[in-house]
Amino acid sequence: MKTCYYLGWFNDFFSTHLADALSRDVTNRQSLVIISSDPASTAVHGVTERSWLQEAGIFFHDYHVINYETDRTNAKHLLNEASMIFLLGGDTVKQNQFIHEYDLIQSIQQSDAIVLGASAGAINMSSSWLCSPNMGYDVAAPTIFQGVAPHDFSVLSHFNLEHSMDVIKQELASLSKEVPIYLSNKDCALRVQGDQIDIFGDVYLYSNRNMTKLPETKSFIPNFPTTL
Repeated sequence: MKTCYYLGWFNDFFSTHLADALSRDVTNRQSLVIISSDPASTAVHGVTERSWLQEAGIFFHDYHVINYETDRTNAKHLLNEASMIFLLGGDTVKQNQFIHEYDLIQSIQQSDAIVLGASAGAINMSSSWLCSPNMGYDVAAPTIFQGVAPHDFSVLSHFNLEHSMDVIKQELASLSKEVPIYLSNKDCALRVQGDQIDIFGDVYLYSNRNMTKLPETKSFIPNFPTTL
């Protein structure tokens, strides 16, 4: 049963209950495969994203970065053998173009690895997502992009929700009638395993033009004894 994490962005590190949940899920720690968000640059190695894992005590024997220097056949082999696949944050459009150009979607979907995406990476894990100039993208007109689609919903991650909710509602209104859209900002995550969806931090669901703030999953939050 595939387990996926759709992450926002973390200014420091994962919350304790998110780190605990991920630690429980990651039982195979042989190979971490990173998909670059700027595949033309050899300087992008996911240093920040890897620091989140390391702070949570999650280390791997091997680390691999997939970018334009990676042979396409080898890229698919690495994904097939991965314990965890991590789509980095950064440039959403460049990463999306790279994933399609290298024909990586089926390899990610069929892999037994845990799949994580942070910010841009989480957006590109969507079944589809809106690339719009009104949401900061350098495009002439709103365009729907197809993502990795391990699940049939869309994600808007690491966006300025507090100050842009009206814009988001307007921009995503049509898409919200086609697929559910999960929205999160910083220090948030969505965990999906089978039919179970767990919420960490402030996450919203936008569906059929209705916005709902989702309750955080309590089973991952430790119950501390009350001091008398």
